Amino acid sequence: MNILFLTLAEIFSIEDRGIYQDLLRKFRDEGHSVYVVTPVERRKKISTNFKEKDGISILQVKTFNIQKTNIVEKGIGTLAIEFQFLHAVKKYLNKVKFDLILYSTPPITFAKVIEFIKNRDNAQSYLLLKDIFPQNAVDMEMIKEGGFIHRQFLKKEKRLYQISDTIGCMSEANVAFLKSNNPEVNPKKIEVNPNSIFPISFDYTDLEKEDIRNKYQIPLDKKVLVYGGNLGKPQGLDFLLQTIESYKVEEIYFLIIGDGTEYPRINNWFNTVRPNNAKLMQRLPKNDYDRLLAACDVGLIFLDAKFLIPNFPSRLLSYLEMGLPVLSATDVNTDIGKVLEESGSGLSVKSGNLDDMIEKLEKIQSLDLKKMGDNGRNLLLNNYTVDNSYAIIMNRMK
Repeated sequence: MNILFLTLAEIFSIEDRGIYQDLLRKFRDEGHSVYVVTPVERRKKISTNFKEKDGISILQVKTFNIQKTNIVEKGIGTLAIEFQFLHAVKKYLNKVKFDLILYSTPPITFAKVIEFIKNRDNAQSYLLLKDIFPQNAVDMEMIKEGGFIHRQFLKKEKRLYQISDTIGCMSEANVAFLKSNNPEVNPKKIEVNPNSIFPISFDYTDLEKEDIRNKYQIPLDKKVLVYGGNLGKPQGLDFLLQTIESYKVEEIYFLIIGDGTEYPRINNWFNTVRPNNAKLMQRLPKNDYDRLLAACDVGLIFLDAKFLIPNFPSRLLSYLEMGLPVLSATDVNTDIGKVLEESGSGLSVKSGNLDDMIEKLEKIQSLDLKKMGDNGRNLLLNNYTVDNSYAIIMNRMK
């Protein structure tokens, strides 16, 4: 098959590790021809271009700055990308007949591109629903519910669902939310197709883990609870800082690794408070990040308590891959905590409930973390591999 993948993520090579790159490699390795349309933001000073690399074709489309920029440019860029992608596809891929269009949210503004390819090639369309927008922006008070901007984005969201032949959701809670809030969508085309990776093993000896901790000046004699990934408003990181400030015991050390819009504020907090039970580090290269994760004891997931949409952060997969038990502090609508507890691979608390958080931190010190980590690894291998995602998508193509 010829497969067109539309994404807001900047993909330079599918040999990199990530939920999209891993899935695209699977399609390539199964003999399909893969074409990726990906943005390259104007700050990179790279013009729109088409190339073949790593056995796939990549069309980089010059766009406005969309990530880590002000809300005005982000909004304009998100709306403009639909037309920029469409123009580039017509110019560079006019002779390729596609069988399947894969695309993910964000953004919700790919409808015109998808409709063009569906009408031209009679292609199947499959939405990987990674973000429920604009409701998430309403939850975070970034746009006003019922306002003009919200109504415009709502129309685009409804249109995207309408033209998608299949909608793959991250979890059962996502499926339930989508069906409840979009009764006009045929429920038969909604299914669970979760975040997935091609897992690899990280079998470091205790001595190697000590060397890794020493390299980054992480205490050797404490249980290290690590939060890795995006540091933005949706993560509800005030509760993480509150936890660090409130829970100062000899046995526990908090490590935050990441970058994002909230990093300057969190860095300022660290410089002001100077906690001796925590460390903040900026984003590391993927290989270095993986090595450091493997030397930690527990993975942390935080989400803002105000969320009505059931997020299911992909950072979970990195923790499970490393065999780390997971402590999640989230809103009550996501089912990530339920998944962790039912599989015996983690614990969950409601974001903002400090008493419950402290209780779970106390509990961590007496639990068999190795067994919980093994349960998590099995959870990953049974549910969150690209083999599973590939099979789910191909089953729809039949």
